[in-house]
Amino acid sequence: MAEFLRIYEENPNSKEIEKVVKVLKKGGLIIYPTDTVYGLGCDITNIKALERVARIKGVKLEKSNFSFVCHDLSNLSDYVKQIDTSVFKILKRALPGPYTFILPGARTLPMSFKQKKTVGIRIPANNIALEIVKLLGNPIISTSIHDEDEIIEYTTDPELILEKWDHLVDLVIDGGYGGNEPSTIIDLSENDFVVVREGKGSLDIF
Repeated sequence: MAEFLRIYEENPNSKEIEKVVKVLKKGGLIIYPTDTVYGLGCDITNIKALERVARIKGVKLEKSNFSFVCHDLSNLSDYVKQIDTSVFKILKRALPGPYTFILPGARTLPMSFKQKKTVGIRIPANNIALEIVKLLGNPIISTSIHDEDEIIEYTTDPELILEKWDHLVDLVIDGGYGGNEPSTIIDLSENDFVVVREGKGSLDIF
């Protein structure tokens, strides 16, 4: 049975954030709100938790395309190779926001991702998500939770999410109704600007 925790996005309660981080540090899986759709996440440093997420998604961990959800751009060099100034300016302009940027992976990537040539970096404009990764002290890996309904595609109601995911995860955060439009994915790994998927993030800012 997953714990169900209500957290208010405008002003997340620090004690509730601590509870979430405790679950993550123990290798737990969480479902949490972002500025786009609800995501399934775990601590990037916990191999068993990573393997659980990969199993749920039906993929091999080393071949997975999970995003790294970060608090800000300060520790970017731990996960991506050195990027040039023009790329950094794009990141600064767009983040926090509803974008996933594909960047060249660094040699210092966690063991499970050593083989990856690129990584998806995400800094959502959602206080709950940002406070979680800030207190955790490192990114969480994240993947969107899909709905079986082909029309709505993503589940937006936290109570329905709990119903479906109750036995698969350790904690579901109720951060209010989620969106039904995923992030815009932009590939900057070759220094070119390639739109992989157009989602919630507008391209007008670039």
